[in-house]
Amino acid sequence: MMRILLAFALAVSSLPLFAQDGAPPPLANQQLADPVQEARALELMQRLRCIQCQGQSIHDSDAPIAAAMRHEVRERIKAGQSEAEIESWLIERYGDWISFAPPASGSGLVLWLLPVLLLGSAALVARGRFSKDRK
Repeated sequence: MMRILLAFALAVSSLPLFAQDGAPPPLANQQLADPVQEARALELMQRLRCIQCQGQSIHDSDAPIAAAMRHEVRERIKAGQSEAEIESWLIERYGDWISFAPPASGSGLVLWLLPVLLLGSAALVARGRFSKDRK
């Protein structure tokens, strides 16, 4: 009975090993043969935000989704697509938020205007609070 319990405990404790993701896609961490294409890929990867890490670019992130996105960027550059085409495809797929420089239209407009509106309202509150004409 003890052997059965030991075997069961060993089997259950090894289950997390099978939950690991597989190897990243081939071009996730492998550079392109053409240095010009690789430079274009790196520049684009630094402008794209990892959707899992949220604060890192896909170039800097170790998340599996970032690896898949790096692979996709390199595949598309290798196929001859421009950075604008790849970025617009990724934005269409994941939304404006994926870009560190979202477009100043639609939902991106809110991201551009919100800091200005918050700063303006803070200036108005500060002006009202610290004005000399307060009674």
